[in-house]
Amino acid sequence: MVVSPPTLLWVGGSFVTGPSGESSFMEVKLYVGNLPRSTTGQELGLLFARAGDVTAVDLTTDRHRGECRGYAYVTMSAQSEADRAVCMFNAYSLEDQHLTVTVVRSREQWRAGTAF
Repeated sequence: MVVSPPTLLWVGGSFVTGPSGESSFMEVKLYVGNLPRSTTGQELGLLFARAGDVTAVDLTTDRHRGECRGYAYVTMSAQSEADRAVCMFNAYSLEDQHLTVTVVRSREQWRAGTAF
């Protein structure tokens, strides 16, 4: 008997697996903008860990200076934790700059112009 691996789908900012779209695990990617230039990936990960389990931090840095370019992507392990992070950190003041935190929409949602 051949068992095929589960299909990974991008649904509303979340990865969903399972034969009928059941959520066996979900990860939600958040956009974090207006970051101070001195922000580090470790600092951002520790901050967002206050809202739940952080699975990845992708801090965009300047190639020449090595400092933060002002935005990053933080991946949370569950939708509820991502929602909590948005509530906790959208407009949060970090070094006198107010952060912008939103859920990343899928390409299909961008094309369709739908929001969630």
